[in-house]
Amino acid sequence: MTAGATRDHTLLDRVFDASIILKGINGVLELLGGAALFFISADQVRHVLAWVSAHALVAHRHSALAQWIEHLADRMGADATAFAAWYLILHGVIKILLVWALLREKLWAYPWMLVALGLFIAYQCYELVVHFGWWMFALTIFDLFIVILTTREWQLHRQRVLPRAAADQ
Repeated sequence: MTAGATRDHTLLDRVFDASIILKGINGVLELLGGAALFFISADQVRHVLAWVSAHALVAHRHSALAQWIEHLADRMGADATAFAAWYLILHGVIKILLVWALLREKLWAYPWMLVALGLFIAYQCYELVVHFGWWMFALTIFDLFIVILTTREWQLHRQRVLPRAAADQ
């Protein structure tokens, strides 16, 4: 293998690790946000969203983000808050567990991460079709990028682990 190929391999490994760590940080934030929703009433959530829309986005009052926040605030009821809380907690726990396992190079985690990302991407594509948003689009592209990197890392990991396992038998 050439020195350039080794450097590319190392760079892709670092990009994979950084991407996975970002997913883990996102998972922790989702878990914390979901847990916080259990202690905040739907009225308080609507109030915060209205404040963000009115004050933080004053210069961009008619932007897609401001419109989305206002729409979200209008739809936020007790059922929606509970759904959002459970969704965020479940999403966060799945990400945290899979990221932990991937960073420890657990072979079982690679296909499970691909399945989880596939499900998340399918839902995100549905959301994009129903009401397009640039944030959702960017998240979907990022998740597709992680799918490619995870598939590559899984193949490399299997090449390293499976011959060792066969030699041990």
